[in-house]
Amino acid sequence: MSRAFCAALATALLLGSGTAAMAANDGQLRVNQLLSADPEYRDTWQDVVQKEERLPDWVINLSGSSEQQMSAVEEDGDKYLVGPVCETEQNCLNKRLIVAFSWDKDKAYGMLVEVPEGLPADKSPTRHAQTRWLGEPDEGMQALLREQLKRDPNWY
Repeated sequence: MSRAFCAALATALLLGSGTAAMAANDGQLRVNQLLSADPEYRDTWQDVVQKEERLPDWVINLSGSSEQQMSAVEEDGDKYLVGPVCETEQNCLNKRLIVAFSWDKDKAYGMLVEVPEGLPADKSPTRHAQTRWLGEPDEGMQALLREQLKRDPNWY
């Protein structure tokens, strides 16, 4: 093998291992596991919710039901760990929170979405939802959080 080929192969392997390491972190956690998994997540989230009034306990503690694993998402060149949590599995359509934590765990944002209970099945939850922003997300972050919500097949 030529020296140039070996160098290119070594570079590809190194780049690939970095991507694999990032992928290994992608989706490992669910939102309701974050605060107990790492004190940095807990401290960052507490900074967000302490400024807010009248938040339910499941939002303050991120202790609701999380069926989906979190995923790595990029917004404006920055990486975030993003995922949903619901008050309970049964009322996920009515009370859910989409959160995003910066890769360095210094910033966190949330979109609390509430839809009135008892909404007829033929009524669009999108039109009846109330949204509350946590962590003062800019327009780009708001779009990222909305996009995560739209991935739910029951959201129209």
